[in-house]
Amino acid sequence: MKNTGVYRAAGAALIYPDADLYADLPAMRRLAPELGPFLDHVEATPLDELAAHYTEVFDFRARRCLYLSWWRDGDTRRRGVALVAFKEKYRAHGMEFTGDGELPDFLPAVLDFTATTGDAALLHEHRPGLELLRLSLADCGTPYAQVLEAVCATLPGPSPKDRAAAMQMAKNGPPREDVGLEPYGGKTPLPMPTFTPSAAPTGGPR
Repeated sequence: MKNTGVYRAAGAALIYPDADLYADLPAMRRLAPELGPFLDHVEATPLDELAAHYTEVFDFRARRCLYLSWWRDGDTRRRGVALVAFKEKYRAHGMEFTGDGELPDFLPAVLDFTATTGDAALLHEHRPGLELLRLSLADCGTPYAQVLEAVCATLPGPSPKDRAAAMQMAKNGPPREDVGLEPYGGKTPLPMPTFTPSAAPTGGPR
């Protein structure tokens, strides 16, 4: 899958920053040159400052959150059904979501799953939410917008230019991918320990 590096590095970039992020910068640069400006910013920013900025940026109240089903379903009963669907998708590939306290629709987990399996269906399905998050990050002027721009650029069709166009995408559905996914060609560095292999895909929640 040609975008594996972007998904792997973007997933690592969107986790709450710690010392491991700085140690992984050289590998992230090799995986995703598209993230160069963002990685330059990380390298030049002290950890405590970057962590404080991350907490300020990814805020539900400001409509900048990393949980994909929230953009479509909000805090409603429908969201519970959506979260089960994420888990079922992972299990269909023989992977069990462990999450480390996160929900299965957490964007870094979805990106790591996509990089590992080559299955980008969850990103395609939740394209409108990704684009709305990208626009919100751009509006607040955070370097994290560059990470979402790189992810959205891997998806079919042009990105919407404003919220009205993104909302129209949500109504009409995202552009369809007209070509098959390329086979996944082997694991890359920067593993994110979000999933553990299950003994066998169960196809449903435990």
